[in-house]
Amino acid sequence: MDTTRPASRILSMLELLQDRPGISGPELSERLDVSTRTIRRYIVTLQDMGIPVEPTPGRTGGYALRPGFRLPPLMFSADEALGLAMALLSIPANRTSGLPAPVEAALGKIERVLPEELSSRIETIRSEVNFPDAADWNDAGFPQPAVLAALAQAKLSRQRVWFRYGRPTGDETAREVDPYGIGNVNGRWYLHGWCHLRNDRRTFRIDRIRRVDVLPKPFAMPENLDVIKAIQESLALSWQNWRVEIELECPINWAREEIPPTFAVLEELPQNRTRLIASSSNLNYLAARIAQLEWEMKIISPPELKIAIREHAARLQRAAE
Repeated sequence: MDTTRPASRILSMLELLQDRPGISGPELSERLDVSTRTIRRYIVTLQDMGIPVEPTPGRTGGYALRPGFRLPPLMFSADEALGLAMALLSIPANRTSGLPAPVEAALGKIERVLPEELSSRIETIRSEVNFPDAADWNDAGFPQPAVLAALAQAKLSRQRVWFRYGRPTGDETAREVDPYGIGNVNGRWYLHGWCHLRNDRRTFRIDRIRRVDVLPKPFAMPENLDVIKAIQESLALSWQNWRVEIELECPINWAREEIPPTFAVLEELPQNRTRLIASSSNLNYLAARIAQLEWEMKIISPPELKIAIREHAARLQRAAE
């Protein structure tokens, strides 16, 4: 913004009044590089525009917006405002210090100028959704903001939801789900909860949820649930064709360094060994992935995986001739 123009200075002053209620005339003068007389003229201009700038008591005096005043939402629709907030919240955060300071400041400004209902929905998303940190981020797209907001609100209020869930084939199923948690894994958004259609826990891609109705049916949240871990394990075991079990001759901490949690569930075994449990719809692909591991291993099931590994080894042998 060109702060040398009067209109730009007035907008800058309005921002200062929002960020620092009670800021003095001399400080505004110094910040905007104009005289205190000009500051008073700018105050009158804002008041003529219907913006309630009021004097504040004190030895030096100052200016502030009337308590409770909110600027119009900059012509954002509800979905646009929620989408913008989601985009800012989804910027990779540091595990210890949270969002970058400029992003946190920008989000705060957006929340301050939104109507209370929208600001409350953003706060619900912030508190109830597991946003990614820098180690887990990629560029997969966002779900529909209204869908994410509804799911977050239902999770906060412990209310069951109804939605239509689409598949890549184009068909849809109606689901009633107790929403245990929402998380971003590998850049994609998921809902984890109890599916009353399947009578079991399930994980749903939120970009495949068509619409959400919050139902007047309360539910109890499981204790000590790690939502991200539950989503990762669900993704690792989601393929229905083959269930795979392998014993690795390595400590579990070594296996965790090489095997993503969305690929397999790892269990510690005696004598520094690790059980790998996974699922797959393509054993040839799984054989190629397993061949990348450096440790000795034993295939427990299925026997068809042993055949796929032998065929993969034969292809590598031919390639090396």
